[in-house]
Amino acid sequence: MLARNSDRLAALEAEIADAIAVPCDVCDASALERAVARVGAPQVVVHNAVGGAFGTFEEIEAQTLSRNFEVNTMALFHLARLTAPAMVKAGQGALIVTGNTSAQRGRPRFAGFAPTKAAQRILAESLARDLGPKGVHVAYLIIDAVIDVPRQRARMPEAEDDFFISPASIADEVFHLAHQPKDAWSFLAEVRPYRETW
Repeated sequence: MLARNSDRLAALEAEIADAIAVPCDVCDASALERAVARVGAPQVVVHNAVGGAFGTFEEIEAQTLSRNFEVNTMALFHLARLTAPAMVKAGQGALIVTGNTSAQRGRPRFAGFAPTKAAQRILAESLARDLGPKGVHVAYLIIDAVIDVPRQRARMPEAEDDFFISPASIADEVFHLAHQPKDAWSFLAEVRPYRETW
């Protein structure tokens, strides 16, 4: 597990059997390379890092858009370069990328976010078309929901339970995508609560 917050990682490492927590800023290509070297050659990689900001193109600073591009797109690029060759050599593996509906549409207040998620989705598709014939499954999972974590609950105390999507439900779909048989691979998948307007 790679993430910037070492305290949160340590807590997850203690909770999840056989987990290895490696603090790392995925925007730092050298740090990411060291982290992947420490982990070894994974069979399944999940790119779940996200950089986001809300505001119109007039409100968002150029540096914010650039930083989000580093997190959402460039980190995926580097992660694929570091992990896919071993999967190709093994003739199997999966790279699952989590995104959201911003990857498919640009709304006014998503100017600092949507372009980077759209680029991420297109990069994932390029990876899928390149790596698929080599035995490596790449899939892009759109999460059209607010994820049920404590900080979101605190932001939306009036929301009902079925407004949110649980991390466990997302994990189940990621697992499903990562373990699809080779004769029925999905590239683009979506999950959302039944009440979500789309």
